[in-house]
Amino acid sequence: MRVALISDVYFPRVNGVSTSIDTFRTELARQGVDSVLIAPRYGAEPDLDDVIRLPARPVLRDPEDRLMSFRASLAQGEALRRRGVDLLHIQTPFVAHYAGIRLARQLGLPALATYHTLFEEYLHHYVPLLPRKLTGIVARGFSRAQCNMVDQVIAPSQAMQARLTAYGVRSPIEVLPTGIPIQAFAHGERRRFRLKLGIPEDQPVALFVGRVAHEKNIAFLIDVIEHARATLPRLLLMIAGEGPAEPSLRRSVEARGLSDAVRFIGYLDRAEDLPDCYAAADLFVFASRTETQGLVLLEAMAAGLPVLALACMGTRSILAPERGACIAPDVVAGFAQQLCRLLIDEVQRARLASEARVYAREWSDQTMASRLALLYRRLIETRSPN
Repeated sequence: MRVALISDVYFPRVNGVSTSIDTFRTELARQGVDSVLIAPRYGAEPDLDDVIRLPARPVLRDPEDRLMSFRASLAQGEALRRRGVDLLHIQTPFVAHYAGIRLARQLGLPALATYHTLFEEYLHHYVPLLPRKLTGIVARGFSRAQCNMVDQVIAPSQAMQARLTAYGVRSPIEVLPTGIPIQAFAHGERRRFRLKLGIPEDQPVALFVGRVAHEKNIAFLIDVIEHARATLPRLLLMIAGEGPAEPSLRRSVEARGLSDAVRFIGYLDRAEDLPDCYAAADLFVFASRTETQGLVLLEAMAAGLPVLALACMGTRSILAPERGACIAPDVVAGFAQQLCRLLIDEVQRARLASEARVYAREWSDQTMASRLALLYRRLIETRSPN
């Protein structure tokens, strides 16, 4: 079986979509599913047999991202035919979606799309001049129309499936989380990372990992840390990641005299630095209200790091059993109080850490990739004339 994936984003651009694509492709290959990815070119990335890089230009007001050439995307039909592709999997809703639909129809292939991003909640951050009610209406209509173009939709959580159904999506929707490579996060070096950053071994550290964007609600976490420092004066929040909200968040931290309480440590290499970072922290904190899944929570748990987070949208599916994690109140004072309680109680943290490692195994990349391969086969067989 050979599948083609098409996406408006991929490494070196780091976000949840890039991570999901890479995780699935790696494990699918181990299970005998060949794949080729069509993605934008960011700079001088090497040409690979299984990654087709297309010309792309920077996106206005979002220079991290690229707008892929629609014409170049449509020109990939013959290349996919030669490769004997059986199915086309769309990962993002911009050029990739419309080019993917055209390519699938041209080649007579089934098409499915993963709905990674809840645009109803994100769009107003990027079009601030329009009323939020209007951007919500536009986003819902946009998402409904796109999902109804494909043979199958994948939602990474039950909450996302329910939201799409409420939009009026008629295409079948399969709930299929990405899954994580458990062993990749299991052996981080706490002491090495703390020495590298000059963090004393006994300093309490809360960690956020993710895109530094407004929709991640990082400003809320900074408020929490400021409140919690009344109880834990040496408390440090590490923010690992990059994104458009970083300059304004840095200004806020400096203006409030919190420079010694909040450290922006940038993007970390996933193979070594990120596992070490998880190991170096005492608690993982997360306050996004718009996640379709929340893979970083599972990464933290796989590293044995207890999680304290808001249970909203996709994160609710992960947090609901409260195994290795605690659900925080959606108010600054309540979140801060629970954070302090967990950081002070070493016995409870040790229990949660043990639970977290066991629970994370239930979300392994191997399990989720097996389910995706079965879905691929079902769609291909349904479309087959035989």
